[in-house]
Amino acid sequence: MSGRFAAVLGGLLLLLLLLPLLSLGLSAPPGELLAGARHPSFAPAAWLSLRTTLISLGCIVVCGTPIAWWLSRNTGRRARVVELCVDLPIVIPPAVMGVALLQTFGRRGLFGPALESLGIALPFTSAAVVIAQVVVASPFYIQAAANAFRRVDPELLTVARTLGASPAEALLRVGMPAALPGLLTGASLAWARALGEFGATLLFAGNAVGTTQTLPLAIYAALESDVRAALAISLVLAGIGALLLLTLRGLPRLLRWPGLERRALGGAG
Repeated sequence: MSGRFAAVLGGLLLLLLLLPLLSLGLSAPPGELLAGARHPSFAPAAWLSLRTTLISLGCIVVCGTPIAWWLSRNTGRRARVVELCVDLPIVIPPAVMGVALLQTFGRRGLFGPALESLGIALPFTSAAVVIAQVVVASPFYIQAAANAFRRVDPELLTVARTLGASPAEALLRVGMPAALPGLLTGASLAWARALGEFGATLLFAGNAVGTTQTLPLAIYAALESDVRAALAISLVLAGIGALLLLTLRGLPRLLRWPGLERRALGGAG
């Protein structure tokens, strides 16, 4: 393959990536977009998306950080099995995950009768939105966090342990501060994935305004009645994604804190 032909193919792919976003940005004048943003479903969907994604991100960080730390410290067969389980939601279509969640927590699902006996109904609730987001977004944080922990200098952890830090203290006071840029990158990617979640949420949580209708679901619903609202919501999500990407690109430079490792070890002592 000649260099010119490869450049043409690469240019075509680049156009395919950029032209849809450019078309979206030029699709409507600001006045129509403002009118679409005043659509009755816009504000409830935006508030629900913000609330549920922050909750799901908190769950992912709290529960995923120990998994990522363990994966970074282990390389055996068990670690490979755990890593495979963590990565499964990336390769399984979100719609399939939605059906799987229904078969797990639905009324006739694996845990449905037990939950019903306790008076708990998860499907088609805001809690179902959070669960769907956690399932599809967790791998992005865990992968990034594990890679960040692998880059932590082992001597820092050894010194922390010799200073009397327990394994948990070594993680909190040394491992996490040293791996902070990677952790923030993973958290940002997980939040973006949760914000854009559609398939699993639609099947497991439904599309009820104010209860389970997130921004992506609001776009889906608005396309049938008010295209301006769909365009406004789409541009909001595209803008958030672009801002997040720019932030991630500048994050490593912003977090080059002098003396970070020294302060971490001081905290461990």
